[in-house]
Amino acid sequence: MDIEQKQAEHIDFFVKQASALKGSALTSVIVEATSHPSLFAFSEILSVPSVLELGGNENSVYLDLLRLFAHGTWSDYKSIAGRLPQLASAQALKLKQLTVLTLADTSKELPYDQLMQELDVTNVRELEDFLINECMYVGIVRGKLDQLKRCFEVQFAAGRDLRPGQLGNMLQTLTDWLTTSDNLLVSIQEKIKWADTMSESDRKHRKEVEERVDEVKKSLSLKKLQTVSRPMLTSEGMRRSTLNLVE
Repeated sequence: MDIEQKQAEHIDFFVKQASALKGSALTSVIVEATSHPSLFAFSEILSVPSVLELGGNENSVYLDLLRLFAHGTWSDYKSIAGRLPQLASAQALKLKQLTVLTLADTSKELPYDQLMQELDVTNVRELEDFLINECMYVGIVRGKLDQLKRCFEVQFAAGRDLRPGQLGNMLQTLTDWLTTSDNLLVSIQEKIKWADTMSESDRKHRKEVEERVDEVKKSLSLKKLQTVSRPMLTSEGMRRSTLNLVE
């Protein structure tokens, strides 16, 4: 089962749970969702009306916590840790995994020094173990650890939830891509049409050459036939012709 299918099942489970609860009862659902080892998307849970109602009351810190896991990083958490519930070890691990996804979205070559700083990792061995065991093995990223260049080369990374306002930029990017694709398609069609025209021209030219060759062959055959059909004088015939001329 691929990661996308797993995500869909887990999201559906937590959305149903959140939809059936209100107020402080939702805090345990949020903690469970942000601690789940196979859940990396939270926008659908955030959109549940009862979850949004947590804003502005004593449980609003859990709404902020869920938003952090949807869009934030480990560095973001450290800057506002005093205003959020303390993270359990599973939540801290999850947020660091999400941080790798965010970094992988901005660059396909992540320097070890940057990763160690963003993840609060003290040495390369610890970083590589984290990338292998907690990221690549889990299936959220694929890539190559380049010890010589001291970087992680990203080949694939699961997508994160879109930040507010990102949808418009994504739609514009897709629109630009569609326009470029349409222009490329028109160019390809024009080249195909040109190639068809040239091919037809070549066929006509080849046919004309073949017809001319056939005419030449026929002409040469006719001349050869005429030459062969002329009467040939024998030596006796030539002698008699000569006597006749003398007489």
